[in-house]
Amino acid sequence: MAARLSTATTLNPCSNLLQPSTSSSSKTTAPTLFFTSLTTFNHTSILRTSRRTSFTVCVLMEDPKQINTDEEELVEPPINKSNSQIQLLLSNKLARKNSERFTYLIAAIMSSFGVTSMAIFAVYYRFSWQMEGGEVPWYEMFGTFALSVGAAVGMEFWARWAHKALWHASLWHMHESHHRPREGPFELNDIFAIINAVPAIALLSYGFFNKGLVPGLCFGAGLGITVFGIAYMFVHDGLVHKRFPVGPIANVPYFRRVASAHQLHHSDKFNGVPYGLFLGPKEIEEMGGLEELEKEIKRRTRSYTNGS
Repeated sequence: MAARLSTATTLNPCSNLLQPSTSSSSKTTAPTLFFTSLTTFNHTSILRTSRRTSFTVCVLMEDPKQINTDEEELVEPPINKSNSQIQLLLSNKLARKNSERFTYLIAAIMSSFGVTSMAIFAVYYRFSWQMEGGEVPWYEMFGTFALSVGAAVGMEFWARWAHKALWHASLWHMHESHHRPREGPFELNDIFAIINAVPAIALLSYGFFNKGLVPGLCFGAGLGITVFGIAYMFVHDGLVHKRFPVGPIANVPYFRRVASAHQLHHSDKFNGVPYGLFLGPKEIEEMGGLEELEKEIKRRTRSYTNGS
């Protein structure tokens, strides 16, 4: 049995099968439908009969432009925060900052008032107790007050050395919190204030409960450390970093120079200098940075003026 296969293919649009929707505002290309007619003839050489079998294959072709348009409609536009949401975020941030400043202010007032009042009463009762016998221990009183001034001045040099040799070296993992944005009213760096308070309390206690020249000198040293700590807190934490309001201290010209010099320490423009606080402007002058210091003073002056 011999067979012969012949195929004829025609492509005709079936526009009557799918009618696209049109609009007056935009024109779109209508999807086109094509079909292929396949015809197979089978012949038998003995019976001379023929059988015809036909079937149709439809292929639907879509316009790519129409597909892209539909996909673009499915993409949601980016969500933009409204002005009310931005204002709400800013107000919440401001409220949180004010709460942190208020918390630290309460802590600063309580510690300052407590330490100061204790120091005053300790000085009064110690010398009144020393003079109970009627004899005034002038040499002991002079040594106490002289060492209190010396200890206050010496703490500046101690703080400068410790700041550079310890805090920015082996103790950087604790001091680093002071060079980063603070989260909350306190930071890990605050522990150094407690560390410095321990020898001051010990010296004051020994000098208060004992008589003699050596206890008097120890009492004066503890008193000087206490005075320096209170001044450091108001100038460094209050004036420089604005952790609580300091009032008229901000209007003192030299304190503004001190605050500006310490701000340069945080900018790392002079390799961390100054490491001291109250003698910071002198360190900047030795580094040849008076011009930068004056710029920072003017910037801080404008900031205080605009903020007031």
